[in-house]
Amino acid sequence: MLNVRSLLWSLLLTLPVGACDTLFGREISRLPVNAISTEGHEVLRETTLQLQKDESVALWSDMDMEYEGEAPVRFQVLILKNGAQFRQLEIDPTEKNVSVAEVKTSINGKTSWSFSGKNGEVSIPETAKYTFKARLVAASNPTLQIKKAELVLKQ
Repeated sequence: MLNVRSLLWSLLLTLPVGACDTLFGREISRLPVNAISTEGHEVLRETTLQLQKDESVALWSDMDMEYEGEAPVRFQVLILKNGAQFRQLEIDPTEKNVSVAEVKTSINGKTSWSFSGKNGEVSIPETAKYTFKARLVAASNPTLQIKKAELVLKQ
């Protein structure tokens, strides 16, 4: 006899791939920052998208990092509308309202953490070209290793 857990997993595995887009949004761009910006070493990634009035762009982080102690990291995001500053955001990738494929282990003070998570949304007030510029900053922690740090834009 199938138990409820087995039945649910079977149903989830048979969902069409498009159902993921419905649940989590369709990726429209990815900014592979993958390094911390420091004074003298700026790592900035950008993308420009033609967006329509009343659309919403979800901001997701795709992260894989290791550290000891604390490692507060932030994406600093500048959004331009037709070349003029529109919004400026600071996103803590670890503060997410949806998380996918999250694995976090802590052993003897060393943490290894990977996840993909939704951090927020930006409403588009008018049809225009929007440029998203992102960089990653962090408090000083010599043990922090960034294996992956990408800002993902979804609709």
